[in-house]
Amino acid sequence: MVTLYLQPKGFLFKTMRRDVFQAIADPTRREILNMIAHQPLNVNAVAENFAVSRTAIYKHIKMLTECGLVVITQFGRERFCEARLERLTEVIDWAEQYRKTWTERFDNLENFLDPAKSPKRKPVRKK
Repeated sequence: MVTLYLQPKGFLFKTMRRDVFQAIADPTRREILNMIAHQPLNVNAVAENFAVSRTAIYKHIKMLTECGLVVITQFGRERFCEARLERLTEVIDWAEQYRKTWTERFDNLENFLDPAKSPKRKPVRKK
């Protein structure tokens, strides 16, 4: 969803609504989610596990926060990232609509490839 805002002098700027699909599209963000899925970690502990700058990790965490997959909690001077994986049900629901179709297709392929399951065929002799 893109929202356009008209500024006083006629300039337009747009803001993008972040969604879960954007968040999980990047492998670094997926790895961050894996790290904090079981226990909250402070931002520095997350950043130490990557070969990119701390600023880059902060940007990834910001994206995850905007999507609702991560909540930042401040304890004293430290900021902890906690996963909120309930939002991933949106991805599960989207993928589920294709599961039946692909299951049927793979079952048909398995039946075709497995000679014990396919009907007996007479060998064709070439002359």
